[in-house]
Amino acid sequence: MTVQGSSLESDLVLLRERVNARLAHYVGSDSCTSAADCPAKLRESMAYSLLAGGKRLRPLLVLLTAEACGGEVDAALPAACAIEMVHTYSLIHDDLPAMDDDDVRRGRPTNHKVFGEAMAILAGDALLTLAFEIVAQFTTPPAVAAACCADLASASGWCGMVAGQVADLEAEAAGHESHRIQDPAASLRQLEAIHRRKTGRLLTSAVTLGARVAQADQDLINRLEHFGKSVGLAFQIADDLLDVTGDAVKLGKEVQKDASLGKMTYPGLLGIDESRRKADALIDDACAALQLLGQRADKLTALAKFVTQRDH
Repeated sequence: MTVQGSSLESDLVLLRERVNARLAHYVGSDSCTSAADCPAKLRESMAYSLLAGGKRLRPLLVLLTAEACGGEVDAALPAACAIEMVHTYSLIHDDLPAMDDDDVRRGRPTNHKVFGEAMAILAGDALLTLAFEIVAQFTTPPAVAAACCADLASASGWCGMVAGQVADLEAEAAGHESHRIQDPAASLRQLEAIHRRKTGRLLTSAVTLGARVAQADQDLINRLEHFGKSVGLAFQIADDLLDVTGDAVKLGKEVQKDASLGKMTYPGLLGIDESRRKADALIDDACAALQLLGQRADKLTALAKFVTQRDH
């Protein structure tokens, strides 16, 4: 990840290294009292996807938000790692033949291609449940841990990310081409509803988790939630654009897959230029929500702007 500003870029590198080290610890043999009971192949499958790199956007949002709200990075690290585990579980399951059927993720074979479908499903299940174990054990005080667990569960569950995936599959199965022509506004509303749950809810949770760990007041949490919603939708629009215009080597996965699957996308509905304008407008709206934080929000706003400038 390259973000303009040498100081900020170096800060993000250090934060990413801390996240990666803590993730490696959590799936290591000494991570908790029950870790020794984890089958070696399951641990290997979990680590294969969790430690494969990536932008670490969600944990970085947790840490930078906590910092902007006056909290400590160390206190936010468990929540940051937990949301990355939830994200990784979702990628493992999304790549399965029954879902998006992808062979490559982050530049190497997907989990099920290496460990088989059954182990990939179980590795995803294990990462999801480990995420909540970590938040419950290592976030303090207990009331904050409980609020973080509820936040993450709501964002990732049956009315959040999972619901968005179901809606995406239903739209793909139904086909959208005729509806797009007959009622483009309705198609756009449907697409936004899918992405706000499938991608946006978890990105929003990254921001609110950081605020909760820092024990921010409700008004600030509400403002940060607005920021997260706008960034989350802009992120998905940028992903749709990269599927059309991106480089498979840089992205570490196949491109132009959405069209082949008949998926609704922003470029498909609005065109490339209008999609870019919409993503940029969402980022402007997100940054405006943080104005009351002043300079404390500088890193967050810079990271938000990266969302639409990235090439991977």
